[in-house]
Amino acid sequence: MASMTVEEVRQAQRAEGPATVLVIGTATPSNVIYQADYPDYYFRITKSEHLTSLKEKFKRMCEKSMIRKRYMHLNEEILTENPNVCAYMAPSLDVRQDMVVVEVPKLGKEAAAKAIKEWGQPKSKITHLIFCTTSGVDMPGADYQLTKLLGLRPSVNRFMMYQQGCFAGGTVLRLAKDLAENNRGARVLVVCSEITAVTFRGPSESHLDSLVGQALFGDGAAAVIVGSDPDTAVERPLFELVSASQTILPDSEGAIDGHLREVGLTFHLLKDVPGLISKNIERSLTGAFAPLGISDWNSLFWIAHPGGPAILDQVEAKLGLQKEKMRATRHVLSEYGNMSSACVLFILDEMRKTSAKMGKATTGEGLDWGVLFGFGPGLTVETVVLHSLPNAAE
Repeated sequence: MASMTVEEVRQAQRAEGPATVLVIGTATPSNVIYQADYPDYYFRITKSEHLTSLKEKFKRMCEKSMIRKRYMHLNEEILTENPNVCAYMAPSLDVRQDMVVVEVPKLGKEAAAKAIKEWGQPKSKITHLIFCTTSGVDMPGADYQLTKLLGLRPSVNRFMMYQQGCFAGGTVLRLAKDLAENNRGARVLVVCSEITAVTFRGPSESHLDSLVGQALFGDGAAAVIVGSDPDTAVERPLFELVSASQTILPDSEGAIDGHLREVGLTFHLLKDVPGLISKNIERSLTGAFAPLGISDWNSLFWIAHPGGPAILDQVEAKLGLQKEKMRATRHVLSEYGNMSSACVLFILDEMRKTSAKMGKATTGEGLDWGVLFGFGPGLTVETVVLHSLPNAAE
């Protein structure tokens, strides 16, 4: 038998076509928090009702958040049993870790199981696993725990991403694209699972940016399966991942910081984040879409990480976007809050579902080309160019 050259081996390893998102699954904890009720609950549970002016500020934050409800693993019973978690500054990392190292893989399993069920293929066909969370750090990691929980093959190729933050929903797709396109037959299970138990804390008059996080963040997990050269007899691809890139915005150092301390994960917003993103976003769009000859940003479907309503408002204004462009993004912000890395995958799911319900020809609400943006600490921006595919009959 003739031996192969290095080039022939390389060619045999690579897929023919672009990576595609084949399925999407999502999950949330059962405990739902309604934003209108949250300020009273939050100040009561943290024993902070004497801080009346701060509570009024927090009420205004919640009212302006454009969030209707969120889901949280932390409930009144857990918080009553763990008063240090309710303090603004008290040693509580151990109890937070004990929660998230168990609950993050469990919530991830729920989302992954939905994706695998929709896919309809044996889970033994999953070749790679990417797990992403900002909630807790442990060894062996959440990727290992999920492999056990799902019963994936021991030889599945795992990649664990900790402490990336809100941009990482784009990062995982960029990595999955490279894995799928450079490993023929690969099926990459991607899971983002976020639980705010590591960031929850009581209010402080000296740290208002912490209150912003308490008003915005929610818990959720999302899973996608990515693969090239789909078998259309059994697989129904939703979106093609055309290109993906990452950049650090100029003059943005310190805009968003997160630090793991004895008191948990502390967040700091030190600069005008919406202004920095809106000022620089057109450069990312131009770099991504110039090769395709696209410069009309209203011709795209939009999936942008909903860091908060001000970011969406300023991006819309800067680019002259029609209001409906951010419909799916604003819907996910309203119904789930900011779930960090999982958000853009929830929005992708919302878009393909409404596209089917509305009878649109493609999964991108009838449009061919779209952009997925991840924004987060750094300030880091992930830009993913998507090509929507024909809507399969429901």
